[in-house]
Amino acid sequence: MMIEVDIYEKIRYLHEHEGQSQRAISRILGVSRNTVKKYFEGSQVPWERQGVSGRQRHVVTEEVMEFIKECFAVDEDEGIKKQEHTAKRIYDRLVAEKGFKGGESTIREIVAILKDKREKAYIPLSYDPGEAIQIDWGQATIYLAGKKSKVNLFCMRECYSADIFCMAFYRQNEESFLEAQIEGFEFFQGIAKRIIFDNAKVAVKEGFGTHAIVQDRYKALAAHYAFQCEFTNISAAHEKGLVEGLVGLVRRNIFVPIPRVNTIDELNAEILKRCLKYREHKIFGRDQLVGEMALTSRARMTLLPRYRFDPSKTLTAKVDDYSTVRFDCNNYSVPVKYVGKEVSVKGYGNEVTMVYRNVEIARYPRCYEKGKTKYHLEHYIELIESRPRSAFNAKPVKDNVSARLLQAGRRLSGPREMVKLLRLCIDYGEDEVISAIDRIRTSELSVEQVRAYLIPVNEPVKIYPKTDIQVAKPQFEKYDALVNKGAVL
Repeated sequence: MMIEVDIYEKIRYLHEHEGQSQRAISRILGVSRNTVKKYFEGSQVPWERQGVSGRQRHVVTEEVMEFIKECFAVDEDEGIKKQEHTAKRIYDRLVAEKGFKGGESTIREIVAILKDKREKAYIPLSYDPGEAIQIDWGQATIYLAGKKSKVNLFCMRECYSADIFCMAFYRQNEESFLEAQIEGFEFFQGIAKRIIFDNAKVAVKEGFGTHAIVQDRYKALAAHYAFQCEFTNISAAHEKGLVEGLVGLVRRNIFVPIPRVNTIDELNAEILKRCLKYREHKIFGRDQLVGEMALTSRARMTLLPRYRFDPSKTLTAKVDDYSTVRFDCNNYSVPVKYVGKEVSVKGYGNEVTMVYRNVEIARYPRCYEKGKTKYHLEHYIELIESRPRSAFNAKPVKDNVSARLLQAGRRLSGPREMVKLLRLCIDYGEDEVISAIDRIRTSELSVEQVRAYLIPVNEPVKIYPKTDIQVAKPQFEKYDALVNKGAVL
């Protein structure tokens, strides 16, 4: 029994100074004789534990020890980490298969000793300026155009300066992977000698670490930008610990609170701004700011090549009768004058562009759904103008203007007027057109009324006359002389 220090003090005082017996002290203080006996001679003190309670734990036989070791051996042979024996599972099997009568805590203690669990130790690393860049992917949640969505974060960190670059993508595909690195090189204004990454399929065909076989397009990118691909070992995140930490840093600092943006380009603009701001940061234990060390690294990096590598997934497609081209299970419109022509379609991480004879003719945010068709109203407006009866049922109209504008269009005198209203939407933007319509207070609506609020009218020049104006006296005599002369003739 543990006692308070004041009770211990009284036991010792009554024994040493008053010569009381153990029985008497027990009666005076109201504690058991065993407790008095324990502290009577001062051989023990109440503020220190004596280790064990004195109980003997169940004897662990050789048979039990062999059974535990056999469980470990089976786990090692199978090599399935998530299905290894736990201490509790070993205890349950011992009870069921060997009739073990001891406690679970006994087996837990033995398992811990046999496994000899230790904290992992890591070697601190040091990099020269411009020597290496670490890259990695992460994920974050945002509100994109009001909808809760997940985006993929490409994170890049220069190892000497710890300078950072991040960019958000819809997917972790090859196009995004290549494009992100090019954007990062341009942000750092140079390329490190080594790029360190894990063994993701977007970069590695097969193998891992030093045995990895690089994907063809990544190999081409590395050749063009003159860097060496270096891959980590399996389950060795510490080999690129700088960028692993960056993924968490970005999520905690840029994505809290959850960003609300209309487009992914808007999000990336904010991320880029924060990356530039990080250059003003000073890392604990370093003498210079991140930006100052980044300048040192930049001087040692490989210069950017003159030709910018094209990271897109490119194909040639024929424009169909509906003035659309197919790419990656979806259709995208182009201007109707290209119907029947062959155009190049370039799919980037977040965008799709259409090119005809080296001239870009259309651009869209990339759609990663299937079976969708994306239209731009301006691609069809000339065709709709020639066929005005289609104005209210044309898909390029319904997919690009609001129900409110369509409702306003039905107040017009007919489809031809609706086409004119659509043309105003293209020229001035739907929000401006709606704003102009809201200012019209009459029950009837006409395009001329809307146009009057859209087209700015120059204000008349104000004249500020002098207060004292000299007016000459009229000379009627000369007028009379001319009249008389005309009468004579």
